[in-house]
Amino acid sequence: MERVAFGVLGPVVAESGAGPLALKGPRHRAVLARLIVARRRVVPVARLVEDLWADPPPGAVGAVQTFVGALRRALEPDRPRRAPSRLLVTDGPGYALRPEPDAVDAWRFEAAVAAAAGLPAERALPRLEDALGLWRGPAYAEFADEHWARAECSRLGELRLQAEERRAGALLALGRAAEAVPGLEVLLSGHPLREEARRLLALALYRQGRQGDALAALREARSVLTDRLGVDPGPALRRLEADVLAHAPGLDLPAEPAAAAARLWTRAAAAYDRTVATGARARLEATVGLIRNLAVTGGGGLEEAQRHRLEAVTAAEEFGDPELTARVIGAYDVPAIWTRSDDPELARRIVAAAERALAALPASASGGSQDAARCRLLATIALETRGIRSPRGPEAAREAEVIARRLDDPALLAFALNAGFMQSCTRAGLAPRRDAIGAELVGLAARHGLVTYEVLGHLIRLQARSALADFAAADRHAAATDALAERHELPLAGVFTQWYRAMRLAAHGRPDQAATAYRAAAARLHGAGMPGLERGLLPLALLSLRLTPEQPLSTAPVAIDPGLDWGPFRPWTEPFALLADGRPTAAREALHALPEPPPDLLYEVCCVLEAHAALRLGDRAALQRAHDRLLPAAGELASGGGLFTLGPVSGHLGRMADALRAPIRRGG
Repeated sequence: MERVAFGVLGPVVAESGAGPLALKGPRHRAVLARLIVARRRVVPVARLVEDLWADPPPGAVGAVQTFVGALRRALEPDRPRRAPSRLLVTDGPGYALRPEPDAVDAWRFEAAVAAAAGLPAERALPRLEDALGLWRGPAYAEFADEHWARAECSRLGELRLQAEERRAGALLALGRAAEAVPGLEVLLSGHPLREEARRLLALALYRQGRQGDALAALREARSVLTDRLGVDPGPALRRLEADVLAHAPGLDLPAEPAAAAARLWTRAAAAYDRTVATGARARLEATVGLIRNLAVTGGGGLEEAQRHRLEAVTAAEEFGDPELTARVIGAYDVPAIWTRSDDPELARRIVAAAERALAALPASASGGSQDAARCRLLATIALETRGIRSPRGPEAAREAEVIARRLDDPALLAFALNAGFMQSCTRAGLAPRRDAIGAELVGLAARHGLVTYEVLGHLIRLQARSALADFAAADRHAAATDALAERHELPLAGVFTQWYRAMRLAAHGRPDQAATAYRAAAARLHGAGMPGLERGLLPLALLSLRLTPEQPLSTAPVAIDPGLDWGPFRPWTEPFALLADGRPTAAREALHALPEPPPDLLYEVCCVLEAHAALRLGDRAALQRAHDRLLPAAGELASGGGLFTLGPVSGHLGRMADALRAPIRRGG
């Protein structure tokens, strides 16, 4: 199905890769807008009728059905006749629109604004500007006065104003006061009662040396608030007025943070550019250091780093010096926590380059620089072959660890331990092994100031302790992760702790709250630069709430929306989708075609999915296979890498054992 994107930050539109879609008349667009307002929830037909007509005419229900049919043809023109819609679905008494989380501009706007929260100004500003750039006019422009749209329009409008104010604040923090003034003046022309915008405008004027204009802006604020509301300005405005009159030093931009750092960066970069020859090897190695630092910023930084990484390796190979190539490849020792690759093709090419460099390295005495280079190449191979069943990855991880321990190099050992972690999911029940790796990493990194690896160690232990149902310990590691991430500006770490806390709600029997928390966590993933983590995660997390051992086992089909992006997990959900579609034979074929789950943190989850499909289909062979694979994890949770949970593995094993002892009635 071709991806369809929806725009509601302005007139309501829909478009595919081929361009805008024809949505016919205003009532068709009204139905679409009403379903988007519902945010993937079902809107009963009766409610749609009430919302579309003040005085519904005879046949209004049929008219709604006609509108929905026309919308489906516009949104999914290639859908076979009579095939169920995967985007605009019929569900119970009504309809729901089920686009991907990033397919609606308003949802992308909210996610971007949320992602900018708490970031330093230089990283928050581009996110806020990108988010504000999504607006084409008032939200749900032609439907803003409809009763069903008013609350959503008001909420989005307020969020837009807050984003505008935060953008101005970021510009001020970066020493760009002159750029903040026009936007604030435009904002206040339409919303004169916003005290924060008034404060920011006065501060921006003052920092341009315009004290008189700043005082005039503050006095205008007082006049507007008094005349319109009969209230005095709040404490922030009163304090600023006093400070402006006193020329308080605190009003000036501090010398040390963003502005001074930006000036230092510019001067140092210019000096480096003048001094170091363009083709020098030193320039290439310095560039790799920048790429590595860029990667840990997350979001666009991680995406840019991955894009430039292969270019650096290719440039290094052109020198014909395997030691240089090894240093360039091995310098990208960015801690990795997720056991699926974000870019499998890039990973394949990095591994190929690492293998070439490894083969070309000269033999050296034990302890030489070539040993360190060899260790980094082996660790890179193990990291980049994560999630792939091959003896090469585990072998490379073991060899890298042996070399690192022999050389007694803490940074090298941390890199090798990360590689070992990536190869620690070859079967079920290995959470204790991963916990030991995490514990060693935390201690090693804390002793030697390796902050990013200390964060990695805590995240590994968070995952492992949650798999072992030790939530008290997992909570401590989540708190330690957040504290380190805030202190050292490592935003990606918070993605994992937010997912973990959503999972905690599910583990404590609060599925509705967990579902809301999962959706919020998924919104933060958008733009984080980790597609290997993002794809399929939210649908799988929501499905997990219905497949825990505490849920009554039913032979009824599990509702699976095949139109969602299930990512790499689609093979394990396909039997459910086919069963729900009334095709048990095809479902059984899909079940039999399942390979062993990939060696990653969702190994146990995939086994549980296979088991549930086998139970519903009455397939003894598949059930036995899933049972045998899960058995080593009998004392653990199927915890989805600390991101979501399907509950205790023992409960699933018990159901499977009961079914295997009894005659199984074949489903379908």
